[in-house]
Amino acid sequence: MKIFHPILCAALMLAGASSLALTATCALAQNAQSLQRLNPNTATAAQLKSVTGLDDALIADIQKGKPFATMGDFHKVVSAKRNVDQAKQIYTSLFVPVNLNSASRDDITLIPGMTPRMVREFLEYRPYSDMAQFNREIGKYVDAAEVARLASYVTLK
Repeated sequence: MKIFHPILCAALMLAGASSLALTATCALAQNAQSLQRLNPNTATAAQLKSVTGLDDALIADIQKGKPFATMGDFHKVVSAKRNVDQAKQIYTSLFVPVNLNSASRDDITLIPGMTPRMVREFLEYRPYSDMAQFNREIGKYVDAAEVARLASYVTLK
């Protein structure tokens, strides 16, 4: 996702590009930037220790299981040692980004807070050409803050 720097957004608005669309884009980008979470494939053991809900045994299992091709693969490791509610809590801080164009329904469902309706909407708009399309299409159903939160769990790579 292309992140707009807050200073750049402010400069563009001061330069006369103060349209509602630019303001919304900057707000979305800033919200998404603040919602970044760790990817278990790239997180160090020290970073994993900072995640609530992980202990040394689960951290060792995560390190041993790298790389995780999908969120479903990561979920198998976590769910072997944590119940559903504990796993959901972990996924707010640690998550394998879900590829919008290739992820399974099950992988999309693992995004915290997903409803069956939102899973359908994610799938309906495939293929996504860019994150702006995702923001636009999913923004038909939820507010900008929720679009940014959901965008922080997905990728097009």
